[in-house]
Amino acid sequence: MSMDELIAAARTSKAWPFQEAQRLLKRYPDGAKPDGSPVLFETGYGPSGLPHIGTFQEVLRTTLVRRAFEALIGAKPEDGRTRLVAFSDDMDGLRKVPDNIPNRDLVAQHLGKPLSRIPDPFDAGYESFAAHNNAKLRAFLDRFGFDYEFVAASDRYNAGAFDDALRQVLRKNQDILDIMLPTLREERRQTYSPILPVSPSSGRVLQVPVEVVDAEAGTVRFADEDGSTIEQSALGGMAKLQWKVDWAMRWYALGVDYEMYGKDLTDSGVQSGRIVKVLGGKKPEGLIYELFLDANGEKISKSKGNGLTIEEWLTYGSEESLGFYIFPNPKSAKQLHAGVIPRAVDDYWQFRERLAEQDLDKQLGNPVWHLARANGGFEGAEAPGAGESLAVPYSLLLNLTSVLGAEATAESVADYLASYTGQPVTDPKLRELIGTAVAYNRDFVAPHLAKRAPTETEAAALRELDGVLADAPADMSAEDLQTQVYEIGKREEYGFASLRDWFRALYETLLGSEQGPRMGSFIALYGIANTRQLIAEALAR
Repeated sequence: MSMDELIAAARTSKAWPFQEAQRLLKRYPDGAKPDGSPVLFETGYGPSGLPHIGTFQEVLRTTLVRRAFEALIGAKPEDGRTRLVAFSDDMDGLRKVPDNIPNRDLVAQHLGKPLSRIPDPFDAGYESFAAHNNAKLRAFLDRFGFDYEFVAASDRYNAGAFDDALRQVLRKNQDILDIMLPTLREERRQTYSPILPVSPSSGRVLQVPVEVVDAEAGTVRFADEDGSTIEQSALGGMAKLQWKVDWAMRWYALGVDYEMYGKDLTDSGVQSGRIVKVLGGKKPEGLIYELFLDANGEKISKSKGNGLTIEEWLTYGSEESLGFYIFPNPKSAKQLHAGVIPRAVDDYWQFRERLAEQDLDKQLGNPVWHLARANGGFEGAEAPGAGESLAVPYSLLLNLTSVLGAEATAESVADYLASYTGQPVTDPKLRELIGTAVAYNRDFVAPHLAKRAPTETEAAALRELDGVLADAPADMSAEDLQTQVYEIGKREEYGFASLRDWFRALYETLLGSEQGPRMGSFIALYGIANTRQLIAEALAR
């Protein structure tokens, strides 16, 4: 497959990363900025908290669009025609002491100061609270292999790199007020200013009216906390900007071309877009994504702790499955809880297995193709590992661990798999999933298992199944076993309205759950003798 074929297929693809990238291509039809500089993608991070699954999804989705854009213009990641900036807004004044940090009393003494000027409460050797959390962000992104450049607001403000843009904000101060004041309550209007000076006496970021004295010199006048009138520079880290103004200034100063954001920032995006136009810039392209919901359909809140952390997902599933789950329909809300993990794991591997056999247009709609490019990229359309499959699906691993009970370990499950496949389990991906299946069973399956007694007709069907298994050779294939199970379920004398009812009876009496695997595959994996023991236990119940 040639690069021209890839470009042609990418430009007609309906996959959402390509649809987003097409908007960028309309912005720059030649695939580059007029001055030849790289097309700039940005993601934002608020360092008052640690990076989380929301951070991951935003960087991942932005990377997917970035790689799709490169495919559209026939570029490789190493060509340097795009950049991704992970921006930390660490000049924000801290408004509330987080609940989940040590030394809260220490931090409370510095409320209102920029995060980059508050001591590190973790006492981990960092120069500030922000420096600690910024380091955590970089380690987090590095862990998942993202290609990005880290930029801290404090570095830009303090070094004067934003000074030219700040002067432009001062020049356009009244125009910005004309945009913002109508959106505010009357009480807020009385103190609102686009510029937030840093108090020379306390070091706090002040929310006070500010008079622009000299825009070119960057001088402003305001009342300090003690009521005294202060005239000082707004440059070089002596001030920051209000959130919506700051966001617009960043787009203007850095030349951001693409940034997505959550639905909760819709209004901010509108106002910041108007402000960046006043400054002389252009609002970036970008989509507005829906937020994650918990198992009850409620918005996930860090303070409530009703979400699923990335560490929890990786305890019970794989990194690839998390990316796969996040990929589809970013404009639709997704429930994020442990119950979605097993299917995400199995679906990822099903799509990965199909990829090698798909035509190019289908490949470009396959999430695995995009995820492989996000993780370092590859030449051509076929992703590394395309066509690979697991020896058994994750759902079957969960069923095996559930019948093994509390004594299930990664090694005992691996032993069963070795007997099933006829060879030791050496695949590191399968080994990883065995460990996550054991953990998932321990925490979510085993505590809720309840095997019921069979009805009279169900018991009769189970006795026939036991007789079939008694006569079956030990090495009967999973397909042949499945056929035998099917035939029993179709017998009129057992009265099953459908095969679904027969399988539900098997799951509820043998496995203790409402859903389960293909029984032929399960029997082959667990073993005919062990399955007969399950049947005996059910009949005795």
